[in-house]
Amino acid sequence: MRAVDLIRKKRGAGELARAEIEFLISGFTRGDIPDYQMAAWAMAVLWRGMSSDELAALTEAMLHSGRVLDFCDLPAPKVDKHSTGGVGDKTSLVLAPVAAAGGLCVPMISGRGLAHSGGTLDKLEAIPGFNVNLSLAEFRRVIEKCGCALIGQTEEIAPADKRLYALRDVTATVESPYLICASIMSKKLAEGIDALVLDVKTGSGAFMKSEADAERLAGLLVGTAGRMGTRAVALITDMDQPLGRHVGNALEAEEAIHVLRGGGPDDLRELCLELAGWMFALGRLAATVQEGKRRAAELISSGRAAEKFREIIRLQGGDARVVDDTSLLPHTQHRADVPCPAAGYVTAIQCEQIGTAGMLLGGGREKKDEAIDPAVGIVLHRKVGDAVKKGEPLCTIHYNAESRMAEARELIERSYRIADAAPKRRPLVLRVIEGESQTQKT
Repeated sequence: MRAVDLIRKKRGAGELARAEIEFLISGFTRGDIPDYQMAAWAMAVLWRGMSSDELAALTEAMLHSGRVLDFCDLPAPKVDKHSTGGVGDKTSLVLAPVAAAGGLCVPMISGRGLAHSGGTLDKLEAIPGFNVNLSLAEFRRVIEKCGCALIGQTEEIAPADKRLYALRDVTATVESPYLICASIMSKKLAEGIDALVLDVKTGSGAFMKSEADAERLAGLLVGTAGRMGTRAVALITDMDQPLGRHVGNALEAEEAIHVLRGGGPDDLRELCLELAGWMFALGRLAATVQEGKRRAAELISSGRAAEKFREIIRLQGGDARVVDDTSLLPHTQHRADVPCPAAGYVTAIQCEQIGTAGMLLGGGREKKDEAIDPAVGIVLHRKVGDAVKKGEPLCTIHYNAESRMAEARELIERSYRIADAAPKRRPLVLRVIEGESQTQKT
């Protein structure tokens, strides 16, 4: 076999056999197939799609490119959560300690930012000293001590996905639902989990812009999990505007801490409770989702969730004092307000442009190995549906480099829409996918 022939076959809408996909993935993982050929194949997949057999073969090849963990000796139910990515989505930093404080085992392997979307690892690394690069032995040790650990992919866990994940970010192939599904499921199933809650974003700030595309991806994810023997549910959630009010790694860590301490913005808190409710229900520690939500709310109000986050941070080498003093997180040298151009109501925020502005400020990556500035970002003072006055700040830009400011500010200014009448509010959770053919409105 030759990689170029398989690229040509997929480019021509051909269906690759399992052996051909295994050849591509194993060759890419060993370094025999170079980045540029894998990038060409990924682009062919983006344009031509994959059959269900191809997707299953790709997921399994990526899963078995490394180790599959086994936590069967730990008595707690093993449950994780994954989001397809959006702007301001910091729910993992809330959910992991809430779920662990409530008796679940949460072996969370996450990724870095892709394109305009932030990454859980980048937010965690904004906490001084926090180490996301644990060995698998250290990963297990932390989980055994506190019920949760949050790390990045190691060379041992789905190494094929780790390489392909970084490549997709800089080759405009992030949006393929098949590559997204194989990426998510290969590393999540490698965790040895019993159940998985999926947050599939849709809207202007999501990779799946339309609700139909989001439902398609959710069906792929839930179906793949089911074929692999893992309980799963997917929530289709709104990403037509940023989640919460803070966008940027340290800023989002700060906002997640506010939620764990009982505060935070309504939308972020609502989504965290909903996702936690499903985690407890799928983990069979709650009879219903509503019971799971009440359990999560009590864990926050009692302080047990915040204490669990302190414990996780300490065990992973970080400064746990940030949970009580967020001024210890990185801060920028400069801030600038973006004033409202007219009185009225915020009717829309072009969410992807907000994410791109954060990347331009230095909070994201244009190249896969590029360093980021954890302190930069945007704090939104007004969101969709809010009344505004001319001249009052719509948001505040936190920045360090003046050279990055002008283009980011222009994007932010263009992202807001102001009109005389208030818009109809869009639900935060649009639909729940519990099986390949079972959906329900919320």
